[in-house]
Amino acid sequence: MTKYSRLQKDISGKKRYTINPYIEAGFITPDNLIKIGEIAKKYGGGLRINSTQSISIINLKEEDLELIWKELDMNPVIRSKYSLKNIEICSSNFCRMSKYPSIGLGMKITRQFYGLELPGKTKIGVSGCKNSCISAYSKDIGVVADGNGNLFITVGGIAGLNSRPADILIENINEKEVLEIIKKVLRYYNSYGKRGEKLGNLIDRVGIEKLKKELL
Repeated sequence: MTKYSRLQKDISGKKRYTINPYIEAGFITPDNLIKIGEIAKKYGGGLRINSTQSISIINLKEEDLELIWKELDMNPVIRSKYSLKNIEICSSNFCRMSKYPSIGLGMKITRQFYGLELPGKTKIGVSGCKNSCISAYSKDIGVVADGNGNLFITVGGIAGLNSRPADILIENINEKEVLEIIKKVLRYYNSYGKRGEKLGNLIDRVGIEKLKKELL
């Protein structure tokens, strides 16, 4: 199977594949959006907008995958199974509910940390208010603005069947401190996390208070 694709559920007896070109923080140029649509149409695929601020090209034949990636000339969303695979950013700069214009911060986080090799699949959410439309509290790391526009960081959130509520790591910090603390959290995770272990499970193993003492 060609790299950077996944096999869809086999219903018709015909194998079909899905790929996800990387769209930085959900922002895409009109030209690239048109290109994705034209390539999907050319190879008989469909498109799906995902909750992860990415676009899936679906129903592709295995023999076409290599050519499709070449024509797209884009990176895949997931470069490695165990890595920082996604940074979701809310539309805070354009939302009346927002307490902080967090898109710029989210882009800084994306450009500094996206694709970093880690013990397990990792996600970061960046939200301009505590409503957190992009579910920052269920991410491995969440950066959220409180009601006064101050930033705080949560860690260890897990969604899905084995869900875990996030812990608040630190409050009332600025953008520079956010970047430094995220770097420390990811370094700690790389040093002490077991292969395939989620950050939240590592926190349960060592304790949130010990994590705070080590990092802060």
